[in-house]
Amino acid sequence: MIDQAIVQFDRALRTLFAPACSVRPVPGKSLPEAMLDDEQRREVAALMRVNHCGEICAQALYQGQALTCSDPAVRRELEQASREEVEHLAWTEERIQELGGRKSLLNPLWYAGSLTLGLVAGKIGDRWNLGFLAETERQVEAHLKGHLERIPAQDLKSQAIVEQMKIDEREHAETAIRLGAHELPAPVKGAMKLMAKVMTTVAHRV
Repeated sequence: MIDQAIVQFDRALRTLFAPACSVRPVPGKSLPEAMLDDEQRREVAALMRVNHCGEICAQALYQGQALTCSDPAVRRELEQASREEVEHLAWTEERIQELGGRKSLLNPLWYAGSLTLGLVAGKIGDRWNLGFLAETERQVEAHLKGHLERIPAQDLKSQAIVEQMKIDEREHAETAIRLGAHELPAPVKGAMKLMAKVMTTVAHRV
C-alpha cells in the first residue's frame, strides 16, 4: 500500500510539474509559424491552455479509474489511453510556450477533482467505468472540434495538434465501447457537461 501510494504520488507530481515527453512527433512541427496578431496569439494560447488542462484532468481520471478497476484488460486500455494523453500534454505544453502563453494556475485543483472522479467511476464497476471513459472522450472530441473552428485558419501548427488529439480521443471512445461500455444515463452526461463547462471557462482565463 505504501509503495503504491508513493508511485501514484510521484506520477501526480510528474504530471503537474515535470515537462511531458512525446514518443510520436509533435503534429505540425515542420509547418511554418503563422502570422498572428497579439489578440489572436493570446486567444490561441488560451485555447491550448484549456486543452492542456483537459489532458491534466485525463491523466488523473485514468489514474483513478485504473487504480479501482478489477478487469486486467480494461486496466491495460486505460493505461494505453493514459500514455497517449501524456503525448497530448507534451504537444499542448510546447505550443503554449511557442505562443508565449502559460499553463493553468489551477492544474493541481483540476487534477485532484478528476482523480476523485476516476476512483469513484472505477468503484462502480468496470462496464460503467468504461461508459464514463467513452462519454468523457466523446465530450472532449466535441470540445476539440469547437476549438478547431476558433483557431485562425492560418495557424496550421495549432490546428494539426488539435486535429490529432481529436482523432486519438475518438479512438479511445471507440475502444471503450468495444470493450463493453454501458451508456450513461442522461442526467450523468448533463452533469459531466456542466463540470467540463466550468473547467474550460475558468482555465481559459486562469
